[in-house]
Amino acid sequence: MDVAEEIRRSVPFVAAVRAAYPDLVISVDTWRHEVAREACLAGADLLNDTWGGPDPLLSGVAAEFGVGLVCAHAGNLAPRTRPFRVAYPDVLADVLGRTLALASRAVADGVDPARILIDAAHDFGKNTWQSLEITRRLGEMTATGWPVLVSLSNKDFVGETLDAPPAGRLTGTLAATAICAWHGARVFRAHQVLQTREVLQMVSAIAGEQPPARAVRGLA
Repeated sequence: MDVAEEIRRSVPFVAAVRAAYPDLVISVDTWRHEVAREACLAGADLLNDTWGGPDPLLSGVAAEFGVGLVCAHAGNLAPRTRPFRVAYPDVLADVLGRTLALASRAVADGVDPARILIDAAHDFGKNTWQSLEITRRLGEMTATGWPVLVSLSNKDFVGETLDAPPAGRLTGTLAATAICAWHGARVFRAHQVLQTREVLQMVSAIAGEQPPARAVRGLA
């Protein structure tokens, strides 16, 4: 898909959503600065570059419009390609090296640091073992101080772990969500919003960060 086609498919939708929901935060997935510019003009609030920064001009667009930017890890993959026998001496070290470098570049380009998130990007440039490892070690990402975004819904690493098709991956997705939340992830892209929100509420209550919605057991 070329630039013009990506703009044709995404920008009118962004404009329509912005017109219908003026207070909604709108995130747009793109790695191209041309698409990002048009999306921002249409009302986008966040640019999600899931392919790890192949277009160095993208962060400049985020800075120009004062929008958020997700700095993600995709290894050495070119955009829209699948991983094949990828290997890292230390997958989390590679994730941190690349995402922190992207965050630093974005700050240098003028993006507000408060509007930058980092994302290990499960499945992108990774096999199932590697995605499981970054989930297990996500606390190393949150320890950097940058807010961490995760996108877990129905991912292949969940499906391969449970031998489940996309329609049967909810339980595994929610389990991974709980682990990432416990390790301090701040933003969650989710297909099953209600179930994800309930998992996050439960994890937050167990961690002592918020009270139960209703607590009368043993008190009355």
